Amino acid sequence: MTAFAPDSLVLNRKLPLWYQVSQSLRASILGRRPDAPLRLPTEGSLAEHYGVSVLTMRQALKELEAEGLISRHRRRGTFIEPTARPGAPVRLLGSVDAIVAQQSGETATVLDHGRAPVPAELAEHFPGADEVMRYRRLRCDGSSGEPTNWAENVVLPGLADRIDLDDLTRWPMTKVLRDVVGVTISRITDTVEARLADPETARLLGVPLLSPILHYTGVTYDDEGRVVDVARIHYRGDRFSFTVTLDA
Repeated sequence: MTAFAPDSLVLNRKLPLWYQVSQSLRASILGRRPDAPLRLPTEGSLAEHYGVSVLTMRQALKELEAEGLISRHRRRGTFIEPTARPGAPVRLLGSVDAIVAQQSGETATVLDHGRAPVPAELAEHFPGADEVMRYRRLRCDGSSGEPTNWAENVVLPGLADRIDLDDLTRWPMTKVLRDVVGVTISRITDTVEARLADPETARLLGVPLLSPILHYTGVTYDDEGRVVDVARIHYRGDRFSFTVTLDA
């Protein structure tokens, strides 16, 4: 059986090399033939193939391992997970400023806030923590006052002590953490999916039960790789769309 052969890639110097390499290799993995071997070439061979350093290649592989597409074994090599199939989330690269700009321009009301047990579905993001600080806000259109989305932010308690509720009525949590609290944000992982409005979402947004909702989850990391905030935002499906622009 021939070795797994990743696609070639023309690198764009405007984007991080590790990101471009990880996305190219990801596409090769998900688009592979059913009989393709599961073992990947060595880090050195892949780095030579893509024309990048071994350190860059290692970072790209680490990203794919975090997605569950590959597993790495000391002395044995790197292997594609047999369960890796098309349908895994596509990751798009942007800037923190773009996210802040997207979430700005609306008026927000703080519905409630306080300490709460770590939600079971978010436990992996807050290892060792028993409690988190939770904020819930309703955002409305600045001109019409019509509800557009409601957001829940789950934040580390140590950071919450420096958050002013007045700031949360004016700015997104991302901006508050970065510009007011002083957190150095390294990256934000976004997931967008279609859902149906549950009773609480329908009540807050003023839409019929089971209406289409655009559900956004944003996981914010600081420069030490620690998760400092998980945002879950419910957008009205009739007011928002998800658009991506890619430079060729």
